[in-house]
Amino acid sequence: MEYYITDTHCHITCDMLYDQVETIIEHAKEHHIKRMLVVCTNFQEYERAMKLKEQETEIFDVALGFHPNDLYNFKEKDYQKLETLLRDDKLIAVGEIGLDYHWDDVTKEDQIVGFRKQLELAKKYDKPVLIHMREATKDTVDVLKKYAPLKGIIHCYSGSYETAQELMKVGFYISYGGPLTFKNSRGAPEVAKRIPCDRLFVETDSPYLTPHPYRGKQNEPMYANVTFQKLCEIKEMDEKTLADQLEENYIKVFKK
Repeated sequence: MEYYITDTHCHITCDMLYDQVETIIEHAKEHHIKRMLVVCTNFQEYERAMKLKEQETEIFDVALGFHPNDLYNFKEKDYQKLETLLRDDKLIAVGEIGLDYHWDDVTKEDQIVGFRKQLELAKKYDKPVLIHMREATKDTVDVLKKYAPLKGIIHCYSGSYETAQELMKVGFYISYGGPLTFKNSRGAPEVAKRIPCDRLFVETDSPYLTPHPYRGKQNEPMYANVTFQKLCEIKEMDEKTLADQLEENYIKVFKK
């Protein structure tokens, strides 16, 4: 039985992938991908994504946000420009935004300031948010709780079931990427099995985190189907049933 899924987090307009974008789109269509949520981390990527959306409206949705490790690249005028795009309904979501304490490119204090500013814009214009959370679980959850209720996705989730429960109470959905398929990823399948299907998504985070058995290759949206197949195995569900549920989830979060 035929099924179609959405890659809910891909960076196909980044410099690493954009010169291959036509081939990437064709690959995606050949591997059950009906839609790609293109996540942009700067305005150049956003302009590229909007050109793609103009060409194939039904295939692409576009999000933009300032990544926590890039915040020093953005000034107040950039936040104003982001607000203009939100006010003009040019974006389906704000993201990816959040906290990343793995790197020290931006201080923790400044990351929180930038995170809060973007959450406030998302709340003001009633947009979902795409959350990046790396080695900053407690602070991320604490900040999000202050803005509850929220709607959006915790992207490429790798945390515990208990943390997932806290995030779902705030209003979030949990998205899994390539690491769900890794042979050393024992905890993630156990957590994914416990999360209700009506709170789940799959993604690639391409060009990063290519799933097994394609690790070492450049990631792209077609590989979302590999992670999806793994999720079907974990949930003991057939493809069509789970795909239909994920599509219903997407509509609830992004299409209102």
